Amino acid sequence: MDICKGMLVYSRAGRDKGKIFIVLKTENDFVYLSDGKTRHVANPKKKKIKHIMRTNTVLKLDFDSLSDSDVKKAILDYFS
Repeated sequence: MDICKGMLVYSRAGRDKGKIFIVLKTENDFVYLSDGKTRHVANPKKKKIKHIMRTNTVLKLDFDSLSDSDVKKAILDYFS
C-alpha cells in the first residue's frame, strides 16, 4: 500500500521524530504533513517519504474544509 491522503504516519527522522501526523498531500518523493498543533493545516511540514513510517490507518476526512481542530481530534480518536 502506498502513502495516500489521510493516512496516519510517524516521523522517523528530524526533530519531530516519533510524532504522528496526517498526510495532507503527496507529491513525487515528498509528503505534506499536519498534526494540528505544531504543524498546522495552512502550513504543513514537507518531508521526504523515506523519513516517515506509515501505518495501515487511513482516515476519511473532508479535506476541503479541514481545520487544525479536526486534525487534532482525528489523531486523538486514533489513540482511544
